[in-house]
Amino acid sequence: MNYDLVVIGSGPGGYVAAIRASQLGMKVGVVERAELGGVCLNWGCIPTKSLLKSAQVFEYLQHAGDYGISIEGKANADFSAMIKRSREVAAGMSKGIQYLFKKNKIEVIEGTGKLTRDKKVEVEKTDGGKETVEAKHVLLATGARSRELPNLPQDGKKIIGYRKALTLEKQPESMVVVGSGAIGSEFAYFYNSIGTKVTLVEYLDNVVPLEDEEVSKQLARSFKKAGIKVMTGSEVTSVDTSGNKVKVAVKTRKGEENIEADIVLSAVGIAPNIENIGLEEAGVEVEKGRIKVDEFYRTSVEGVYAIGDIVPGQALAHVASVEGIICVEKIAGMDVEPLNYGNIPACTYTSPEVASVGMTEKAAKEAGYELKVGKFPFSASGKASAAGHKDGFVKLIFDAKYGELLGAHMIGANVTEMIAELVTARKLETTGHEIIKAVHPHPTMSEAVMEAAAAAYDEVIHI
Repeated sequence: MNYDLVVIGSGPGGYVAAIRASQLGMKVGVVERAELGGVCLNWGCIPTKSLLKSAQVFEYLQHAGDYGISIEGKANADFSAMIKRSREVAAGMSKGIQYLFKKNKIEVIEGTGKLTRDKKVEVEKTDGGKETVEAKHVLLATGARSRELPNLPQDGKKIIGYRKALTLEKQPESMVVVGSGAIGSEFAYFYNSIGTKVTLVEYLDNVVPLEDEEVSKQLARSFKKAGIKVMTGSEVTSVDTSGNKVKVAVKTRKGEENIEADIVLSAVGIAPNIENIGLEEAGVEVEKGRIKVDEFYRTSVEGVYAIGDIVPGQALAHVASVEGIICVEKIAGMDVEPLNYGNIPACTYTSPEVASVGMTEKAAKEAGYELKVGKFPFSASGKASAAGHKDGFVKLIFDAKYGELLGAHMIGANVTEMIAELVTARKLETTGHEIIKAVHPHPTMSEAVMEAAAAAYDEVIHI
């Protein structure tokens, strides 16, 4: 079977690249060993957001009285029904990819793909047997999996990864979540909101440690207020799964603390899927556990490309998608601009939500910039007050000399929907004064963006 492009992996990098290549007139084949859509659609982004929405609705019902609504009886969280809905949403999205592939005449080869020495793709078929596929170009988009720590081996029962956290048979009474990045924080919020006693353990000094420090501290306060036990600057040193409960030894600044829980969720990052895909056989260079690529995702072997979690850069679905588009457009001979990795938005879908783009205040200072920093609290927002979501703020960081927007950091309701404005502003090299003069509708949460910019230049009205 001969193609212009064969893509190994159909996650948000692979399937987007395949569709764009087809739009550009290429004959495309996609090798996939599991579900179309990869981890993101089936075991990550989409099903977790379904669970988080269920948690949000449950919280609304619990606080209905705050909105002048009386509900007779007590609202109960049906854990199995939440999980079922999550899986149905994921399945629907995966079927959507099937439709898009059919629409774009993309052929799916079910099985595990592996590069050969002569740059062909050998496929171990899901239904048995092997098939060799030839293509002018091969794109590796094999994604990543949950990273395992030596002292926290996942057994799928008492010590689990994110996939098992999406399909537990029953709700645990207690849980220790290790790692407070986006995955750990989101699961900590979900399980706590439906009644599980949650302890969140983070090795570094702040939760969501890649975020601006003020945002991290605000999220920690919100978590503690919601009943999550937050342990920062702490490390899990050992786990004992021999009894009915898991015994977790946590080293803290004050000494060792022992915690008992039903489940330990390991959320300490991801490991790229670069094993057994023929990199050594084909001579593809690997550096620091990732495939080495240039700015257009060409590997050290001509005609072989790589994108997504297996290459350097942020391991995010939207990054993989953009990388895939840039890669195939370059293959097609288009005039393509390399991706600016300094302008990638990051979102954490807890309650309150967290969203950011660009430099933190600390990073900007370390880079030598003289700063103007503006912050606007949602407690001063009319829309936030009306919605009952006054926690959080918008913080904007500008270069004092030229007015360049260096970074934007938000925590609050719906901020993951608001961050795109600042990504666009940075892309267009918008200044602080231009944001101030751009009329924002009232009443909206997004007014806080304008107000934060105004605060940086001592022009803020509402605080």
